[in-house]
Amino acid sequence: MELLKHNVYIEGLYRAIAIIIVLITTLTMGRIMKKKSRKNENFMKGDETRIKFFMHFVVGIIYFFGILLAFYIVPAFRTLAASLFAGSGVLALIIGFASQHAFANIVSGIFIALFKPFSIGDRIKLIGKEIVGVVEDITLRHTIVRTFENKRIIIPNSVISTDIIENANIIEEKTCKFFEVGISYDSDINKAISIIRNAVIRHPDYYDNRTFEEKEENVDLVTIRVMGFGDSSVNLRAWVWGKDAPTVFKIVCDLNKTVKEEFDKEGIEIPYPYRTVVFKDNKIGKRISEKSLKE
Repeated sequence: MELLKHNVYIEGLYRAIAIIIVLITTLTMGRIMKKKSRKNENFMKGDETRIKFFMHFVVGIIYFFGILLAFYIVPAFRTLAASLFAGSGVLALIIGFASQHAFANIVSGIFIALFKPFSIGDRIKLIGKEIVGVVEDITLRHTIVRTFENKRIIIPNSVISTDIIENANIIEEKTCKFFEVGISYDSDINKAISIIRNAVIRHPDYYDNRTFEEKEENVDLVTIRVMGFGDSSVNLRAWVWGKDAPTVFKIVCDLNKTVKEEFDKEGIEIPYPYRTVVFKDNKIGKRISEKSLKE
């Protein structure tokens, strides 16, 4: 009896050691694959998205089979798993639940990695959710987007793959942004257009987007149009080009300052809303007028 207990104790100890070895090996292999992923990024910049996703996929498989093997070493867990999977409808229920959630995210992640509607490092905007930022990582389950406020947005792959995405980096990075300003009806519109055009041309980061034919035909470097008439202003719009989205954003911010200063020098007014108040009650109007005179 004592020998039997001793053998059971030794067998349990061996199993515990085996489980520890399996788990440690699984974690070590996972970390090694992650380190290899970071090294490969330095050599294959253009395929960084697929490399990272593939490494996440491999690490996920390593963890899955490592944990499965750890359970298999314990006979009680092995028997429990067999009885559960043998139960009527349990396996179908588990697969159905996984396919709706985890499996859907994995499949969406694979499609993102293969067809690349966006890649790691791209500046994207989710139209339906007003999320704007830079893609940091694409895992088996989710995509991580870093906003310009340095916050991380975790979006399930099944969600982001069905949303409408605006990608500022796909095909080409050059970007056009509208510079819009209103001037008063009394201001010289031609002088205002000239000031805006010169301010844009003088900016060191402005990008000349004209084709070769347009340059040969001496098409204006900066397109400026009168967009319409507001309640108190004539509305002008300039098409401003930059090499990428952050650059053109900076250009427009600089133009706001430069154009305002030039308008002030030349006496061109940027109007603010006017409000006319009409008093129908003469007594109220009279009391307000008398009070204003006293003050």
